[in-house]
Amino acid sequence: MDLDLTWLLWGLPVAFVLGWLASRFDLRQWRIERQQAPKAYFRGLNHLLNEQQDQAIDAFIEAVQTDPDTVELHFALGNLFRRRGDYDRAVRVHEHLLSRADLGHKDRERAQYALAQDFLKAGLLDRAEAALQKLEESDYATEALMALLAIYERTRDWPQARRVAQKLDALQPGAYAKRLAHYLCEDAEQAQRGGDLPQARELFREACRQAPAVARGWIGQAAVAKQSGQEREALDVLMLGVEAAPTCLPLVADKLVQLAAATEQTDAVRRVLEASDARAPSLDVTEALAKLAANEAEATGRYVAHLRREPSLVMAGRWLATAPLDAGVREPLLAAVDQASGALKRYRCAACGFEARQYFWQCPGCQGWDTYPTRRVEEL
Repeated sequence: MDLDLTWLLWGLPVAFVLGWLASRFDLRQWRIERQQAPKAYFRGLNHLLNEQQDQAIDAFIEAVQTDPDTVELHFALGNLFRRRGDYDRAVRVHEHLLSRADLGHKDRERAQYALAQDFLKAGLLDRAEAALQKLEESDYATEALMALLAIYERTRDWPQARRVAQKLDALQPGAYAKRLAHYLCEDAEQAQRGGDLPQARELFREACRQAPAVARGWIGQAAVAKQSGQEREALDVLMLGVEAAPTCLPLVADKLVQLAAATEQTDAVRRVLEASDARAPSLDVTEALAKLAANEAEATGRYVAHLRREPSLVMAGRWLATAPLDAGVREPLLAAVDQASGALKRYRCAACGFEARQYFWQCPGCQGWDTYPTRRVEEL
């Protein structure tokens, strides 16, 4: 039986034509998709410029679906989700990036840092901590360490805060010495509350060595000495603290007076207080000098001298509280002055303006360290 090869002569050209048409169709489809992706991308940028985040997200999702390998679009989309508060979707985007085997080293670190930011914004501190710890030796080391430091301060994990601050201080020598001193003081105060006075004393001493200008270490060390019944040592430590950090004198003036009475060192303390008063009058220093006065007339003279140099409602109230006036006259006057001067007695954070009745080493508002001046609002 002879084979009829006629169909082959017709079939080969037909197959060739069909293959060519299919390739042209695929190429055309590919071109259409490539054209649509930039359009969606630019549309998303336009929405961003007009602060239309929802529309921008929709446009970027369309672009990502068209070209799923575009890393930058994933980053843009994840950042938009985070800014809008859609943290779950932001996490999914960045975790998807990290799961890709073809992702470059730098982009992987970038995605890891973005994922940590997602967790931070969502308040998932434990997951943020784990994500940031993976970046401690990366190009994002400084940013990761600073974020970890904020987490440890917020959770009051002072040993970990000290570890991270030491790493940051190695990157920027001296920049974190004061923070390290405060972390040591936090641990020392915890030991002091637990009754471990030797440990508390050593930690306060280390804080003073770390940053002598931070008065908290000297004040804490003196408090431990006084609690141990060593008033003379407490006084000596406070005097050293005033020498190393002169601005702290208003905070410790009353403590100096108490220790001076207990150790019979009144003259030495008076000289320190008078020298400070001559440089810059202070409510607390003046009141301390009034307590050291030999008689009532001398005490009144201290108050009056301060009022002449710096008129002060707070000081007027303090003088009225001890003034030799008839009770029926003094009480209403004192009540009026106290009411008028209430807001003036507060301390105000120099960084954020948060006001408080007591002095804070760390501002409750902005979490800054040593941002409170030692003088009250009226004296600023």
